[in-house]
This record gives sequence, structure tokens and C-alpha cells, in this order.
Amino acid sequence: MQHTGGVPLPPPHGPVDPATGWAPHHQAHHPGPPPGAPGERTAPHPGAPYPPAAHQPGPVPPPPPGTPAAPGDPAAPPAPPRAPAPGWTAPPPAPPHPGHAPAAPAPSDATGVTGHQHLPPAAPVAAPPTPPAGPGTGGATLAVLLIGPAGAGKTTVARHWASNRPVPTAHISLDDVREWVRSGFADPQTGWNEHSEAQYRLARRTCGFAARNFLANGVSCILDDAVFPDRPVVGLGGWKRHVGPGLLPVVLLPGLDVVLERNAERSGNRRLSDEEVAGIHGRMAGWYGSGLPIIDNSAWDVETTARALDDVLARAMASPPSW
Repeated sequence: MQHTGGVPLPPPHGPVDPATGWAPHHQAHHPGPPPGAPGERTAPHPGAPYPPAAHQPGPVPPPPPGTPAAPGDPAAPPAPPRAPAPGWTAPPPAPPHPGHAPAAPAPSDATGVTGHQHLPPAAPVAAPPTPPAGPGTGGATLAVLLIGPAGAGKTTVARHWASNRPVPTAHISLDDVREWVRSGFADPQTGWNEHSEAQYRLARRTCGFAARNFLANGVSCILDDAVFPDRPVVGLGGWKRHVGPGLLPVVLLPGLDVVLERNAERSGNRRLSDEEVAGIHGRMAGWYGSGLPIIDNSAWDVETTARALDDVLARAMASPPSW
């Protein structure tokens, strides 16, 4: 047993009951000032626990070596633990230390204090939003998938469109997320294999989760990916599962000569061979006749293409494409 300040209590004085190891209640003595002295703590009735002592600034420094400890001296070593006497009641807890406020409970996400909302089990974009009254998409919250071959300008157009909207909008680039892998990165340019395929699938799921998280918190998003029409399971079908049925796909498909010219300006692992670019562009031509909106930005700059994208999305919101 100790004071609230941490000073150990001395062993009880007087005869000790061998059965309990404690002095009888009528002989128990609590160290402190004599009765009636200032600061005296007395029990309200015999056998009742003493109220907690006032806070002590700290333990009493030990006496010099060799000095015997007097009975009742706070510096005396504490008595070994003993079993409490029958009927003994533990004293009430000590009051909090002055100046130490009790810790506030952690804020709950359910209250919205942290600004984060848990994602619902279903995709948050159940249907395309209501088209705005003005031109373009206005302040609508929506999810967009910008499709196109390498060199079509997907990333540049998506970033510009997201940056110039009047409401919060995020740009999620599949290539950027895929390149988060630093050690063990499977570059498809060195050979398409199961490892590169697995990392693409992982990146798409990560992008889909990020998009759902943004949308659940009221932030629009635009994703870009080279989705092929002849692979619906890992293409539109996969993005629809990852983000939700309200996803609005738009194809960005300039001419082959423009794509080859833009690809030649790239560097690093994002630059493909002319044969690869031509093969991808040829497969992308399968989107014609699919019912998806297609933008040919061969003769447009980034700003003009972004405005055209906003107009196409506004029409898609009013009359969603069947896909």
C-alpha cells in the first residue's frame, strides 16, 4: 500500500495477528501528524478506510548511507506484501493530478469528426448523377474512365480536366499506381508474363478502391487506362466491378500518326516500340460501333480536348451509354 504521491507506508506498529499478518484494527496506526494536528487524516468510524492523502510533490530523498531508518520514517523500506485483514476495504482511487486533464476519448469515424467515412459494402456510384443545368458537367460528382492507346494523351487530358473543375476532383493514373512497385517491378516491355499481368490486376484493384474512397467522400475522380474492347473481363467489366455501375467510360482515340509522334517524345519504360503502338492502336479501333463516346483529338490541344471531354460527359450523364 502506498500514498498517492508514491511514498511507501511503513509496516504497522504493535503486535501483529499471526493469522492475518496485520495489526488488530484497534491497534492499527497510520503514519502522519498526531491527532488534532493540521493535515490530520482520520477515519470516519473505526475500521473504515482512510481517505486518500493529498498529492505529494515527490518521494522523500533517502538519508545518507549508514543512517538507520526510524520507525515511521517514510524512507524506511516497505514491508513485504501481506494479505488484508477480513473486512478490509480498499481506499477510493486517488484524485487526478492537478494540471493533468483526463484523456479525451478518441474520435469515432462514425461521427464524422475525422472527416473520413467508411466505404459502404456496395459501390457508391449506383447510377450516373443528374446532369447539371448549365453547360458541361458543372459541379456534379462523377467517376470517369478515360480509355485510349499509348500516346493518345490520356494522362495529360485527365489531369487538365480534373485540375479545372469547379468541384474537388482527383486524377488516378493506372501507370502511376503500377509503378509504386519499386523492387520486383515487372515491366511488360521486357516480356509480358504472369508477373506483369498480376501487377496490372493489383494496380487496377488499387485504383478502383481509391476511386470508391474519393467518391464516398464527395470527390469526383477520373481514371485512365488502355482498356481493350476484345478483353471485356479485365477491361470495362473489371473497372465496373472495381468502381461501380455509374462509371462513365470515354475513348480518346487520335490517328495512328499522332499516336506514333507522341510516343516518340516519351522516355523510360513508358515509351513503346512503333510496332507495339501500332498494334495497340489497331485493337483500340474495335471501340468504334461499341456505343461508347469516342473523341478524336488528333487536331486538338489539351485544353480543347478537356472541354470536349466535359461536353461528352454531360451528354453521357443525360443519356448513359449501354456497356
